[in-house]
Amino acid sequence: MPSCFKSALQSCVALVIFLLTLFSTFSSASPLKVGVYPCPPFVISSMENEWNGLSIDLWELIAKEMNVEFTVENHRLDDLLNSIETEQIDIGVSCISITPERELFADFSHSFYETHLAIAVKKQGYLHSLHSIFLNPALWIIIGVIIFISGLIGAFFYLLEHGENEKLYSMKSRTGRWLESFILGLLFITRGPFNYFEFKSLTGRIATVFIGVLSMLFIASITAVLASKLTLSQGSSQIKGINDLANVEVGAKVATTSSLMLTSFGIRHKSYIDMPRLLAALEEGEVEAIVADDVVLKYMIGNGRISGQFEDLEVLPYQLEKQNYGFIITENNAYEEEINRALLKIRESRKWRKILVDYFADQ
Repeated sequence: MPSCFKSALQSCVALVIFLLTLFSTFSSASPLKVGVYPCPPFVISSMENEWNGLSIDLWELIAKEMNVEFTVENHRLDDLLNSIETEQIDIGVSCISITPERELFADFSHSFYETHLAIAVKKQGYLHSLHSIFLNPALWIIIGVIIFISGLIGAFFYLLEHGENEKLYSMKSRTGRWLESFILGLLFITRGPFNYFEFKSLTGRIATVFIGVLSMLFIASITAVLASKLTLSQGSSQIKGINDLANVEVGAKVATTSSLMLTSFGIRHKSYIDMPRLLAALEEGEVEAIVADDVVLKYMIGNGRISGQFEDLEVLPYQLEKQNYGFIITENNAYEEEINRALLKIRESRKWRKILVDYFADQ
């Protein structure tokens, strides 16, 4: 057999063996390991341990487009992130925010949903509002100031008039006359000036005019301060943004971007293992405010109201940190480019827009 023919035959055999090995490798490739954690409406678990939700629907469309098999494992968020980092699973599917910190140990698909962090509080009733008003330190400081100034004004006019003005000071006892003088000062503060001819002395009449003008300015100032302080003390109106959370008891889900944001602002907060427990803590008054993704809060509160829960909970209209959701993938994953191509294709489809409407039309 010629050596050239023999060499060519050996090359063909080697090529066939390589192709068979490659085919065997792909045909016996194990299914992708997909980790999920509950995050309605993106991942919703059922009593039968089945999974559905916006992220699940999207991933199933992508897997079908890629023609790959997969298995699903349930995780807590921190466990899921750790499993991605240690490559125990291939991809994480839920409402996972794309962050620089997570990019250090994993890759992400393109974003498939944009939202922001929000604050939820419990609406307060009338009794709580009255309680807030009467226990407001500003109210008692202002009352103290009014009493003090009333006493000064009353004492001033008493020294000027008590010996010659029986109309204003008619009580027989000294205590009674001092009480009359205090009432006089209090009336100056609360209702404005007396007629100057009520006083006998010239000094008293002149002082009445000046004190009367000052008392009107004082009344206007006190009214404005009281209105501002008492309004801010009621219900959720005291919370206007992230910095106001430092003055109340706050809760967040553990290992989330909400918890990280609160920590970065130096705001101490209680951590909860999942959203149901976080919302229950707010409902039961364990915390006064919670921070989570806006779309998740609105969806879960809206669904809870159907069954009679969360009637007094509301999401405040303040947008905190923006969030972009994506699938988290192990670093250098061979399927990353294929996942992104399928994701971009599906996001442009009518089917995806219909899925969004199905989940959010009533929210």
